[in-house]
Amino acid sequence: MKRLMPLLAASLVLALAACNSPDAEQAKRDAQSAADHAAAATRDAADEAAAATRKAAAESQQALEHAADATGKAADDASAAAKEAAADASHATAEAAQKVADHTRATADDIRRKADEAKH
Repeated sequence: MKRLMPLLAASLVLALAACNSPDAEQAKRDAQSAADHAAAATRDAADEAAAATRKAAAESQQALEHAADATGKAADDASAAAKEAAADASHATAEAAQKVADHTRATADDIRRKADEAKH
């Protein structure tokens, strides 16, 4: 848009000069040329804006894909950690149960031994 304004102003000046000048045909050609340049500049600016928009969209898509991959990996890691924690908890529970069983066995053996001693 910044490039467009000076070109439009120049074409207007040339068009006005054409009305007051004996070289009206040359002024018309100059005005047409200025208008053509303004149109070309506008098309170039629109093309550049479209290319920048496409690039930004591609980069956004790539960022979304990376985020999705990272989220999937985090979910996999969390699942593995949860399974490992469950296995650790099961192992700890089994060890605790074994300790209780061992203590119960020792207590039962001690009671049996004391009962046998009391019989004799």
